[in-house]
Amino acid sequence: MRAALVGIDLGAGDFNASLEELGLLARSAGVNPITTITAKRSSPDAAYFAGSGKVDEIGQACADLGIEIVIFNHALSPAQQRNLEKRLQVRVLDRTSLILDIFAQRAKSHEGKLQVELAQLQHLATRLIRGWTHLERQKGGIGLRGPGETQLETDRRLIGERVKALRARLAKLRKQHETQRRARGRNSTFSVSLVGYTNAGKSTLFNAMTKAGVYVANQLFATLDTTSRRLYLGEEVGSVIISDTVGFVRELPHQLVAAFRATLEETIHADLLLHVVDGSSPVRMEQIEQVNEVLREIGADHIPQILVWNKIDAAGLEPAVERDEYTKISRVFISAQSGAGLDLLREAIVESARAAPARAHLFDQQDSIDDDEAIDLDLDEHASTPTSTLAE
Repeated sequence: MRAALVGIDLGAGDFNASLEELGLLARSAGVNPITTITAKRSSPDAAYFAGSGKVDEIGQACADLGIEIVIFNHALSPAQQRNLEKRLQVRVLDRTSLILDIFAQRAKSHEGKLQVELAQLQHLATRLIRGWTHLERQKGGIGLRGPGETQLETDRRLIGERVKALRARLAKLRKQHETQRRARGRNSTFSVSLVGYTNAGKSTLFNAMTKAGVYVANQLFATLDTTSRRLYLGEEVGSVIISDTVGFVRELPHQLVAAFRATLEETIHADLLLHVVDGSSPVRMEQIEQVNEVLREIGADHIPQILVWNKIDAAGLEPAVERDEYTKISRVFISAQSGAGLDLLREAIVESARAAPARAHLFDQQDSIDDDEAIDLDLDEHASTPTSTLAE
């Protein structure tokens, strides 16, 4: 699918890095960016975001280059998106919709699909243009729609009902995960979560440390589902639980952060965060701040953290360990691909596990899931899988 990328420089952040990332996101979604159109504005245009003159330029590019879809590097309002599609006569996506589409393509587990569908429905609820009557249980009954209820209101009601059902299922999964964490807590198992910007090398590092065989690719959001493995670190510490989590990105849609809260619970309840950083990226400091912002949003900013400076071979650095003013390890330089520095990282985890205060684990019987409490994870007859609009 031939696409035009549009970026409007509003004078905030690293515009070029953000636009380059949009290209990576587009390719990860299976789109072929043909051209990039940029402009500078002090504030977004209310009707078209880009301004009427720039929209004409985009339209001319679409006609000349056979563009099938226009992707904006910004969050568009429903009105702006409708106005742009009407004027350009091609499909228009914003950054949020693009990321949601990538997640829809990559979701593999049952839980991941539920979370992506929830995020999609929450986003699409403000962009309804008919098309949701396939969710209706009560078809054909006179008077069942309700007095004066329009098609748009019907669609909103159906989406609201589906969102409620998805949240209920995800709440059960969250309770199940909590029970599993309690079991690990009873054994005082030290837990470690890998976090970081997408494509920083988390899954490669996870495989190098645990031999788990998690899918790895040089693309954004290659891994969505959390994977946990035991890692033996010697007699003194024994085994720890290490988890690979979904990567973060700048302007990560709030719908995804909320929907993936069950997945990110592994991060919230970890004893140590290994913040994996692409040491070869020129915008690594901005990426670190973006990850820390999401960690603050999900309530994980208080957890001890070690920066894992990955890809040192590409950055021309050597394996090393840095300590802070309290002599605690603050940064480890490694290459997950070559294995350089992994021994230093293991030693850092061991040191952190030894220094962790003894944790008192209190368990409330009523919070545990009874054996006779069924956890029905099967989708009903109206269940749908995440919709990848670009892949069609």
